Amino acid sequence: MQRTATFLWHLVPTATLAIALALVSPGAPRAQDGATTAETSAGSVPARQIVISLAERRLHLLEEGRPPRSFPVAIGRPGVAIPLGDSRVLRKRRNPTWHPTANQRRENPSLPASVPPGPSNPLGRFALDLGWTAIAIHGTNEPGSVGRRASGGCFRMLPADITTLFEAVPVGTPVRVVSGPAVLPSPQPAVAVAAATSPPPIPAPPPKVAPPLPILADPRCATSGAPLRRMICTVPDLAALDGRARGLHQRHLAALPAERRDDAAYALLQEERRFDDRITARCWVRRGMEADPAVAAAAEACLRDALSVRLEEAKRR
Repeated sequence: MQRTATFLWHLVPTATLAIALALVSPGAPRAQDGATTAETSAGSVPARQIVISLAERRLHLLEEGRPPRSFPVAIGRPGVAIPLGDSRVLRKRRNPTWHPTANQRRENPSLPASVPPGPSNPLGRFALDLGWTAIAIHGTNEPGSVGRRASGGCFRMLPADITTLFEAVPVGTPVRVVSGPAVLPSPQPAVAVAAATSPPPIPAPPPKVAPPLPILADPRCATSGAPLRRMICTVPDLAALDGRARGLHQRHLAALPAERRDDAAYALLQEERRFDDRITARCWVRRGMEADPAVAAAAEACLRDALSVRLEEAKRR
C-alpha cells in the first residue's frame, strides 16, 4: 500500500519531538509512530501504559503493582482513518476548547470555529492529546456513543472514566493502539513468605466511610405524564440517580445565605427544565416507545448516562 509520510514537529518545554505519521485510506488504521516505538522498545517496561483495542472498543490502563483497569471507548466511525501503533500522551487539558478540523468544517460548514468548555463541548471536561495529529483520548457530551464506531478518529470515554484516567496518567505515558484484542499481563501468583520473628504489623485503621448521598424524591412523580419523567419515576436506578442529584441540590441551597436562596432555587429549576428538554431529544424519549423493548432499553441506557453526568456535576457544585 502506498504511504505518504508527513513530519510534524511538536515543541515541548524540554525537547522537540519528531513524530512521523503515515496516512492510509479511510476506514483503515494509520501506521505507527516509528520514533515513539523505537524509544519504547529500547527502554524498560513503563510503570504505566495505555493499550486501546479497536476490536474490543476498550481502553486498558496497565499500572505496575495493580491489576489492569478497563474502560469502554468510542472509536472512529466507518470511513474514518484510525491511528494504529505506538504513541504517548503529549499534553493534558482540563476543560478543553474544541476546534473542529478543516475536514470536519468541509463536511459540515455550519460547525463553529471553536466550542468553549461547557455541556455542549464534544471533548467533555478532560482531554489527553496524543502524538497523532488531532487525535486525543477525551470525554464526550454524547455518552450513548461510547462503545460504538462513532467518533471522528479520537477515542471517546464516559465522563466518569476519563476523569479517572486523567488523574491516573502523567504526560509521557506510552499509548499503544492495536487492531485485535489487547494482550494483558497475567495476574502474578501469590508468593509464600516464610514467617519472620519480627512482631506482627500494626493493623491499619478502618477506612473512613463517606456519608450516604441524600436522596430527594421528585414530587412530580405522582402527577407528571411527561415520558421522560415517567421513565425516571418508574425505573428504580434512574429514580435513585435523579433523587441523589436533587438531594445534593437541596443541600447546596440550604448552605446558601437566605438572600441568595430564592435566586439559586429558580436557577436550578430552569437548569432542570433545560436538562429535560435536551435529554428528551437526545435519548429519543417519547410516548408509546414502551411497545418496542429495544427502543425503550436504548432510551433507558442513554438516560442513565445523562443522569450519572448530572449527579457528578451536582457533587462538584
